[in-house]
Amino acid sequence: MIRWWSLRPLFRGCHGGRGPLKAQVRQLSLLEHHAHHLLKEFHIPVPDGFVVRSPEAARDVVYNINAPSVLKAQILAGGRGKGRFSSDGKGGVRIVNSPDEAYESACKMIGHRLVTNQTPPRGILVEKLYIYKSVDIAQEFYLAVTFDRQRYTPVLLMSADGGVDIESNVDRLQRFWFHLPTGITPEITAYIQAQFGFPDCEMQVIARLLHQLVKLFQEKDATLLELNPLVRTTEEAPSSFICLDAKLSFDPSAKFRQPELFSLEEHLPEEADEYEAAQLGLSYVRLDGDIGVVVNGAGLAMATNDLVTLYGGRCANFLDISGGATKETLSKAFSILNRDSRVKGLLINIYGGIVRCDLIAESILAAAAAAATTGGFKIPVVIESSGLGNVVFEPDFEAAVQKSVELCRSQE
Repeated sequence: MIRWWSLRPLFRGCHGGRGPLKAQVRQLSLLEHHAHHLLKEFHIPVPDGFVVRSPEAARDVVYNINAPSVLKAQILAGGRGKGRFSSDGKGGVRIVNSPDEAYESACKMIGHRLVTNQTPPRGILVEKLYIYKSVDIAQEFYLAVTFDRQRYTPVLLMSADGGVDIESNVDRLQRFWFHLPTGITPEITAYIQAQFGFPDCEMQVIARLLHQLVKLFQEKDATLLELNPLVRTTEEAPSSFICLDAKLSFDPSAKFRQPELFSLEEHLPEEADEYEAAQLGLSYVRLDGDIGVVVNGAGLAMATNDLVTLYGGRCANFLDISGGATKETLSKAFSILNRDSRVKGLLINIYGGIVRCDLIAESILAAAAAAATTGGFKIPVVIESSGLGNVVFEPDFEAAVQKSVELCRSQE
């Protein structure tokens, strides 16, 4: 799968040559089986699939299908077919020919980690599989609807190089810009037919599919609908197009309009802190260092990170409280950082005026009180006020950063 705008790059200056800081934009992405269900609601052809959570269930499903079947690991990452399981080194998409073979493969997939080019190095734990009858493929296509942010308009992307081939043939994508009130016009469909050589009977099917795809895109506040591959099967029928895999992403700002969709959201165990902070209305970005940072504003976050890097330290995260934080949410946020085993010190850098500094002070006291049974903060905390046992007073920004790096090094 091609990922579109999952991260927004932010420039930072003195960062030790590690490249741009990337602020997370948390968009809703659905697992494949949820995506297929939604596509089916909009009359977009997908296989009849079954979700299983055990090898025994996989065996029963394939027994009932009574035909060669596809087993697909359900994780929020692309490249599953070319990935490698920790159990046997094989991929996350497998074709099996019998119930016993389904059981054996499922034993090597469920409960094991799958590593792809879009997962963390350790891979992602697979807890369920999606199974459907294998399809005989005559040709694969790539089809997507997303936004062109330079032209401020939606765009249809299409290529005859579908499946894994799209990754190395992105330059062959055909782009068709359109407007939501008019959708895919007859002029666009005529051009698609000329470009891809669809006969009239097939073009009728493709045109209906495009109409439904744009309808889904608009009604569900999508930012990306990606069908890859959309395949023409070997069946001699004009309706023999079916979507075998899909990536659907939705605008997080539309959560209040799409409660049913967002109730399907799933999270990786390693994303628990990010998700918990997001639920509190806070922006949390996990990095690879050992100094936790609490700031208000992306610019201050980048400046703080630059200065920490300049003095030889590394930030473990950014926690941007912006201007809408409350005492309760901040207390919870501090507890998130306080329990992070990687964090050896905490630097709190707040710009007055965006948020009330007395609220910040009260939140720090509350966080310290919550941890009182274990001796307050477990880690050194550097801030512009003191009076707590493990909290260091340092009014100067640069000196505070130096002190944070020094205290973290003393923990090693």
